[in-house]
Amino acid sequence: MHGILPLWKEQGMTSHDCVFHLRKILQTKKVGHTGTLDPAVEGVLPICVGNATRLAEYITDSGKTYEAIISIGSATTTEDAEGDVVTSDETLKVITRVQLQHVLQGLTGVITQTPPMYSAVKVNGRRLYEYARKGIEIERPTREVIIHELTLLDEQTQYEGHTITFPLRIACGKGTYIRTLAVQIGEALGYPAHMQSLVRTMSGTFTREQCYTLDELRVMKEAHTLTQALLPVESALTDYPFIELTNDETPKILNGQVLPMHSLLSKHDKIVFGIDGKARAIYMAHPTKEGLMKPDKMFPV
Repeated sequence: MHGILPLWKEQGMTSHDCVFHLRKILQTKKVGHTGTLDPAVEGVLPICVGNATRLAEYITDSGKTYEAIISIGSATTTEDAEGDVVTSDETLKVITRVQLQHVLQGLTGVITQTPPMYSAVKVNGRRLYEYARKGIEIERPTREVIIHELTLLDEQTQYEGHTITFPLRIACGKGTYIRTLAVQIGEALGYPAHMQSLVRTMSGTFTREQCYTLDELRVMKEAHTLTQALLPVESALTDYPFIELTNDETPKILNGQVLPMHSLLSKHDKIVFGIDGKARAIYMAHPTKEGLMKPDKMFPV
């Protein structure tokens, strides 16, 4: 079995739990997920099966879309609702939609984030959450991330209360911490804040509507229809130009030869070569040899 399985990860499970169950359902060890989702988060988690595992990094690095509930009034150790409250502001708050929109606009584009202590980022060979569980706080590297769009999902003109919540759609690039974004929104408004809940609605080109739950896949296994859940490898490559191979090119590409640069690589970081619509090789500009291109991924017949 080879392809992309768009899984709907349910709350309470880690991404690794999903892979464990899918290896049993699909009866293959060659299964990999495409980016960690916290246990409390549900949503789209594309799973790579067979040869498609070579594309896991492409999907992991692609853009994501989330729907979150942001809570203004208290901050937590984990920056989400799972942690202990460390700061609270119980004053009556009044925030207009115009004020909030102004803050969201200021956080759209390239922004800087510091990963939360309860995260999987490695510092000095250990994951940050390992330090956090021992009560150790260390300096974390800041990094730039990109926020493509922040959209309020309600119609309120004013938010009022000791605690204020609002639903937000976030379209962002790789490496964005939505928990940290919630804190940044609060800081810009002048209050402590955290992420109350989160759902990932899109990962790369894969949407909620395409997804299957583990229970649905178990039913499909009993009905011998599991292959219907697998999308072709090419479904993860739609961002790149596809070039149908000619007879002259085929042996060179299938053997993974270094070749003169294709003109399309001046506009795209990768191009896909294939036969009858099926991907056989992904090429990129050679990192050290100007004017040449080299294979990044190969898909044997």
